[in-house]
Amino acid sequence: MIDMTKTTLLAAAIAAALCGTAHAQQQEDGINVGGAVRVNYGLKFYDDASKDKGGDFDFDMAAIKFSGKQGDFGLAMEYRFTKSTDYIKYGYGYYDYNDETQVQLGITKVPFGNREFISNSWWFGLPYYLGFEDDYDTGIKLTKDDGKWHTDVAFFKAAEYGPSENKRYSTDIYTGTINGTEYYNEETNQLNFRQTYTTDFAGGKTTMGGSLQWGQIYNSKTGKNGDRYAVAAHLDSSFNGWNIQLQAMQYEYDAENQAGVDNNKIGMSVVSWQYEIAAKGQAYNFNIAKTIPTSWGSVKVYNDFGIMTPDTDDDSFNNSYQNVTGAAFSAGPVYIMADFVMGKNMTFSTEKNDHVGLDEVGSGWDQRININFGYYF
Repeated sequence: MIDMTKTTLLAAAIAAALCGTAHAQQQEDGINVGGAVRVNYGLKFYDDASKDKGGDFDFDMAAIKFSGKQGDFGLAMEYRFTKSTDYIKYGYGYYDYNDETQVQLGITKVPFGNREFISNSWWFGLPYYLGFEDDYDTGIKLTKDDGKWHTDVAFFKAAEYGPSENKRYSTDIYTGTINGTEYYNEETNQLNFRQTYTTDFAGGKTTMGGSLQWGQIYNSKTGKNGDRYAVAAHLDSSFNGWNIQLQAMQYEYDAENQAGVDNNKIGMSVVSWQYEIAAKGQAYNFNIAKTIPTSWGSVKVYNDFGIMTPDTDDDSFNNSYQNVTGAAFSAGPVYIMADFVMGKNMTFSTEKNDHVGLDEVGSGWDQRININFGYYF
């Protein structure tokens, strides 16, 4: 069963993502400081204590966001605080080579998949839990955008924290004990390339593209390097307030584990938690949303669906599913997201299956409600 601490920490991480984009490209000279304060309500239909209490309502997170620019050089950072921990989301220096090209050095966003998110909801999409949505690592990235063609090339030496630290915003390979298995793996020497093209038309625009990722996995127990890769095709299209997001990806984590460790799975960590995922598989996403302007702001209604299909030597592994139906309400500095979450064999959204793509315990879909209230400044 997923405990309340784990859920609250996940809330803090996802809420922080809504504080705005990390890019300070072409910002005017000067210093900008902002942030957010959020509270969260959650009700798990598969948890008797949660149902008996009518859910839980508590502090989610507070975030501070800083950006500063002088001439062609600048800095950007975001840090967040929860009731039990604190951690950095991103922090990097950058150089604007010209109006189209920027170089970033530090903890910066990994260019993989849809350029913003492959989700509309507070809950993120399924690739987030595999390490492939809104990920941030330590390295150098070059971004070039001429308004239509957008190119990202990056090298990341390591994750934003050490491999045994689970207090992190984005999902990374973990060193530590999970379900009795000792993992000694860590990310290193990662290369990314992403190319997208945007076409504008009356009433909207479409961005389509592809992403490639390759890196090593160092095992501190065996002293050997394994490798990993991921590839994705993605599309984000808007027309008259409607939006469709599509993504298909394949990934593999091929670690050089010590004897006795099952190479069909690997340990991951995020927001002070750790869990196992299938070491190889595919993930598919289909999201649809409609934004409706109002006199006081806007309402966006959406449905985000994701499926992960394991592709390992263990035939007992099963698909994982996540579906989120929700609405986001925006009015000035206030942003509220109300989500109905359904999960099957999926970490964070099911009672007994704290993993992605492994052998399913039980059957059927679990449900929960989450409502996040935020004030941004």
